[in-house]
Amino acid sequence: MDKRRRSSLSGAIDWKLAARTGGLLVPAGPRASRSSAEQVVSELAAASVRAEGPVREVSRLLDDRPVPAARIVDRPGWISAAADSMAALTGPDGDGKDRGLLTGKPAGVQAGAMLAFLSTAILGQYDPFTGPDGTLLLVAPNIMGVERALGVSPSDFRLWVCLHEVTHRVQFSSAPWLADYMRNNVEVLGQVGDEPMTEMLSRLVEELRERRRTGTDDPATRGVVGLLRATQGPAQREALDRLLMLGTLLEGHADHVMDAVGPEVVPTVGQIRAAFDKRRTRPANPIQRLLRALLGVDAKVAQYVRGKAFVDHVVGRVGMEQFNIIWSEAETLPRTAEIEDPDLWVARVLA
Repeated sequence: MDKRRRSSLSGAIDWKLAARTGGLLVPAGPRASRSSAEQVVSELAAASVRAEGPVREVSRLLDDRPVPAARIVDRPGWISAAADSMAALTGPDGDGKDRGLLTGKPAGVQAGAMLAFLSTAILGQYDPFTGPDGTLLLVAPNIMGVERALGVSPSDFRLWVCLHEVTHRVQFSSAPWLADYMRNNVEVLGQVGDEPMTEMLSRLVEELRERRRTGTDDPATRGVVGLLRATQGPAQREALDRLLMLGTLLEGHADHVMDAVGPEVVPTVGQIRAAFDKRRTRPANPIQRLLRALLGVDAKVAQYVRGKAFVDHVVGRVGMEQFNIIWSEAETLPRTAEIEDPDLWVARVLA
């Protein structure tokens, strides 16, 4: 392999600049009185603690690690935390040297713009790469905005969101090797091509337009995933596939758990799931559609759906305790074909 292409993502992006840029560009969240905002923060903090019991009971994942307090943040707070997480995952801040796809300060500005857009959609996140026990983030204005848009019970929705994010915390604390597995695959992905990000984005926009014109548009090859696939070799594509399959599993498992707790924990869980799924498929305005395509948001939604279908099927067939063998090691994680056909995973791992 050409050694000039063997640079890692370490130092490729100025994440401090990305955080500052994102904070300047982020749109304001929904309006709320001081007392309403304080109530949301208080209730989310309590719900994140309350969610631990049901998550452990449904998932059968137990550990003896301490439960970190959730961080309730606004959109700029999430941007700052996300930038810190990416810096911890990929290496220190950029030094301005040319390292390929995303480089130095120009890349920091570009990454900040992306974080600003994503910060309007993120409800919560578990970050396994910062702090001794990870960081559980809940984005209060976004949660408030979605519960208003859906017309659902605020208390139930807040707990429902916490169930999903706490499940991620329990996944990583029960399988500590997962964080290094992610980090190692991201390091492989650090061997990027030479096309600058701005030129690649322009080219992608033209490709998207052409695919839509000809009816050959494919969500699986859009956005960041499409960018990576277009520039990287076999080893990097394999690492990308491993990360995609892990992400599909993590999100699908969390969706399974948040619904499986049942109405005894979240009385309106059925109403919330129906309203939330309907919202996921609601058409966006043209600018939002372009941004969603560039960032692969639609592919992310599909990832949730496919992952939940996989987990639902396997748990329904073999039970949760047998399913949990999936967290044992890298070899027990699902492969690409197995996500689409869960019985292949059962035959390979549990036979």
